[in-house]
Amino acid sequence: MKGLRTLVAMWLVTLGLAAHADISEVDDDSDLPAWAEKQLGPFHARLSRWVESTSRGIDGFFGTTDALTVNTDSYLRLSQEWDWREGEPFDQDLGARFRLDLPTTEERLRLIIESEPDETRGTLAERESALTDDRADSLGSLLVGLNRLGDRDKTRHWNTRLGAGIKLRLPLEPYARLTSQRLWTLEDGPWQLHSDNRLSWFNGDGYSARTRWNLGRPLDDSRHLRFLTNVQWREEVDHLEFSQTVELNRHLNRRSVLRTSGGVIGESGSRPVIEDSYLEVRFRRDIHKGYTFLDVAPSLHFPRDADRDPRWALTLRLEMYFRRHIDRVSL
Repeated sequence: MKGLRTLVAMWLVTLGLAAHADISEVDDDSDLPAWAEKQLGPFHARLSRWVESTSRGIDGFFGTTDALTVNTDSYLRLSQEWDWREGEPFDQDLGARFRLDLPTTEERLRLIIESEPDETRGTLAERESALTDDRADSLGSLLVGLNRLGDRDKTRHWNTRLGAGIKLRLPLEPYARLTSQRLWTLEDGPWQLHSDNRLSWFNGDGYSARTRWNLGRPLDDSRHLRFLTNVQWREEVDHLEFSQTVELNRHLNRRSVLRTSGGVIGESGSRPVIEDSYLEVRFRRDIHKGYTFLDVAPSLHFPRDADRDPRWALTLRLEMYFRRHIDRVSL
């Protein structure tokens, strides 16, 4: 009962934060005190310049002088997450994820250096139940490879990308990846359907396949509704996993977002089984100039291994992005 009262209180606090953000006027770009901003600003600027200069330096060596001016998707993301689940010990993780995008290596051939690829992030249940996919040991899954980009408009045709390379651990592991995307606007209306599919092979992990379907539409200027379907198969697990989620996202102002969601996660052997269902409220706040974010996410789970008895959970996360150009609040 103590855990239940704690989580109910935190859920109310989350909704209170969202309500306050919804009615408050934002006069500046930071919630941090002046002394913290003085310490954080120069550090962020130096590390962001290092991320960009490293990317452009490698790109210029392999590519052309356009590397000095062309846009790059390189970034570094550091995060600290605190996670509590009823009946389990308190957990905390320091995560790091980065990507070096080298766009001028060739017109449609890009050298990619990235940590923690999507294929190595565990089961759908493990990924859906966490706010972040960063892990402190992500350097153990460092990839270096080439991507052959598709040049077709995904609103008219399937856009396909081919990639191959190696995972930098001993012994070196080659990999190959095929992804394909398509976007439809249904009957010229507000509904859009996005399909994202991937087939991969890693020498150490075998084959994996994933398909993700996103059906959504804006309800008004600040609210967006979407239905997410994920299906995944991995050779090392050798059973089909699936999840279905409905989300209502609301922009409270230019620095705050509230997401209310519910979903089910299951697997299929001879017959489908629902492993978990959950309800979650997530409040995300840009607390400093578009590169430092705070997430508060209480949730209620009904896991199969607990006979569907409700289990409360709470996740807090603080994260910082290091890149020159960062989008505002996103989920």
